[in-house]
Amino acid sequence: MYLPRQLISHLYLQLLRSHHPLSPPVLILVSLEPDALCACRILTALLKRDYIPHKIQPVAGYGDLARAGQELVQPMQTTNGGSGGVVVCLGVGGLVDLGEILALSNPDDEVEDMGGVEIWVFDARRPWNLGNVFGGQAGASSAMAEINSNARRRGRGVDKGCITPAYSSKNGGIVVFDDGDIEGDLNLEREAYYALLEMPEVDEDDDSDDGSNGGMDDDEDETQPGSKKRKSWSGREDDEDSDEEDGPPRQRKRSNSGSSFVTSPSRRRRNGINSSNSSRSATPTSDSPSPAETKQPSARSLKQRLVRLKKKHETVLQSYYASGTSYSEPISSLVYSLASELGREDNDLLWLAIVGVSSLELSGRSMTGVGISNSLESGGSAGWGGQRGEHIRQIFRDEVHRLNPPDPMERDRDIRGEINGVIPTTARSPTDTTIRLSPEPRFLLVRHWSLYESMLHSPYLAPRLHVWTENGRKRLHKLLAKMGISLTQCHQYYTHMDMELKRVLRGRLLKYAPMYGLDGLVPPEPSGHSSSREGWGFVRCWGWKACLSATDIGVILGAMLEVGPHDAAAPWDVKRLPRPQASNNDAGDGGAPGESDQASLLPRFWSAYDALSLTSESPTLLMEALPLAQHLHRAILRTGTSLLSKHQIRHLRAFRIAVVKDGPDVKLFTNPGALTKLALWIAEAIRVQEREKGDAVKIGRKRAAGTPLVLAGLDEDRDLYVVVGTGGGGGVVDFAAMSKRQETRRKKKEIKDKKQKEKDERRAQRAAERAEREDDEDVDEESEESESSSESESEDEEDPHSKKHLLRNRFGIAFQEVVQETNARVRIDSFEHCVVEVAKDDLGGFLEALSFRSVLG
Repeated sequence: MYLPRQLISHLYLQLLRSHHPLSPPVLILVSLEPDALCACRILTALLKRDYIPHKIQPVAGYGDLARAGQELVQPMQTTNGGSGGVVVCLGVGGLVDLGEILALSNPDDEVEDMGGVEIWVFDARRPWNLGNVFGGQAGASSAMAEINSNARRRGRGVDKGCITPAYSSKNGGIVVFDDGDIEGDLNLEREAYYALLEMPEVDEDDDSDDGSNGGMDDDEDETQPGSKKRKSWSGREDDEDSDEEDGPPRQRKRSNSGSSFVTSPSRRRRNGINSSNSSRSATPTSDSPSPAETKQPSARSLKQRLVRLKKKHETVLQSYYASGTSYSEPISSLVYSLASELGREDNDLLWLAIVGVSSLELSGRSMTGVGISNSLESGGSAGWGGQRGEHIRQIFRDEVHRLNPPDPMERDRDIRGEINGVIPTTARSPTDTTIRLSPEPRFLLVRHWSLYESMLHSPYLAPRLHVWTENGRKRLHKLLAKMGISLTQCHQYYTHMDMELKRVLRGRLLKYAPMYGLDGLVPPEPSGHSSSREGWGFVRCWGWKACLSATDIGVILGAMLEVGPHDAAAPWDVKRLPRPQASNNDAGDGGAPGESDQASLLPRFWSAYDALSLTSESPTLLMEALPLAQHLHRAILRTGTSLLSKHQIRHLRAFRIAVVKDGPDVKLFTNPGALTKLALWIAEAIRVQEREKGDAVKIGRKRAAGTPLVLAGLDEDRDLYVVVGTGGGGGVVDFAAMSKRQETRRKKKEIKDKKQKEKDERRAQRAAERAEREDDEDVDEESEESESSSESESEDEEDPHSKKHLLRNRFGIAFQEVVQETNARVRIDSFEHCVVEVAKDDLGGFLEALSFRSVLG
């Protein structure tokens, strides 16, 4: 089921009304990422205000999710002696069947019984698991109550998966919170899903004229010979799951041993009926979908029509899953919308939502999945969602103006500061905790570093100046010299620089940065309404304690989650805590643990969670973690420089490959988050090199968007490689360029309408003159219609940034295909399906097989 955006507070208000002192606590499952962490802080603030008890459980991957289902969720079910309750998934499980991975119901039962447990799903990853979105209803019979299933869903306040105001959460179920994408973009998939659900069982074996093998029996027969045995971490071989999957590419079901994989969004057939991603929806009546005809069609023709219709709907679902991964609205923004709908918004919750949204760009999460994105030439944050992302950031800017009105006594000073473009570094008073807009340049931790170090480690500036070379460093020095900033000044902490230099810094960057190809280094001057501030960032001060931008906090939180505290005596020491040895249940002879390292991950999560405290002490932990963030980004610069300068990046058929297996920082990049940031830094450098050399123009549009990159980091402790695949980018739309294209298309449409009007006039004239030759007239009309349709098609082709042309990251699908066809020992446990762990000895064969796959969709 899914909850429409306009009813976002419906379930929370029901929880508030039904809560009593004996109610079980709300269980919150949170992924280890800054966006989910900020959403968790917002949600817990709402629950605390309403005196609703809750429990937070960090979840690092699908193994942890299955363990949480067994240990925490199942005891809540009424069928297991519990009293039901609510489980909230933040950044967890949107891509897989939660009913199966949490084992909430027995697939063999005729009636789905969730045991009174209701799952709320907030996830920005796409594609959705359609079984969660359009299924997930408790109490749905699979065989006996086909006729009344639609009436029952409507009676419970659910219309084809969509929750209506009449819905009441009594029996539990899986509820996906829609950010607008489901109702806006999945109408075709919704119709195909329910059409397949209502189709009767079709046995194609008896149809000799139809050579297709779309039936259940054929699929199962083909699956068995084609399945391969795969070595587990312990050296044993596991048989493939032979259940048919008709929708997305298959993903291995992850067992407690850690050697298998995440279950597929496709559930198996029940009673011979393809459930199309949901085993908990009812099987409705078996009326024939063929239209009424004057002559009664034969059973054979009806069957053939049904088979063709079934394949048509299956193709719709397959194309949805095969399009690759992407990101939609951040969940921190969605949870803030819930708080706003409840009338609970304030500065603290707004700041958490801003931090969550700002953190997405740092980890490369965009409309095209994990990968580099096109930077906005107009400056400011490149953003995660093109025009839609900028629209949400503009809403946050309006919220900042609403909740932080300027002090009348200091209004003139604030206006002068904004006009001059001075980056705020101090609070207005000892008690100032307001949020302000700031013309943030694309530097890294500029308030807490020297200007030179901040520019040198900038993920935007460093690749464009080629700072990994000696000439690149000289270009940086020349840029500073042109701006009139001496090396002595720029090596000082930014807060200690001459005040006059800080006042003129933005103006000089706007003047000289374009000479070095840095057009988007700083946001442009505001145009139109002064409150728009397109591209401007957000800053908050805590009196004299600290002044941090939203991006600064995103960088720090990322480092805390990816590197984490190590020694209690020196919490931010750069020495890495050795991993605990794997137990016999977790590892085989190779010593590779099958489950996530809870002893290391839990302290990281709680340290970051405490650092986001809403009390006045919140900046203390963040400021203490600054050296950790600086250390991580120094390591990214060192390692990226080493790989590029030593030409250790190889070009395979479909992507580039680099391996981090030696050096002082190799242990830092055993974490997928840190490895992803390094991959994004290298991928951006490669794209800049290709563009400057002119190679992108010669080798086609896809390469012009950037070459996909696979980066592997060696983990000696576990004798494996952590592998991440990043997309080449090119899919994130520049909102300024999009508006220009829309204006161009509008003008073209006006010209086209004018031409069409002239054609209609000529057609009417010909009709009057050639009334006796109707056949010729019909031919002319057909040719004109085909001509106009070809014009519209060419118009669509002219827009390479339309949604159907986005080059999404398909590494997750490609990884699963390679695993199905090779004997490589691979573990897919991360919620990011473009991250896998490969046994050290199997990396070569894994990459060779991967090079023949399509990694962009």
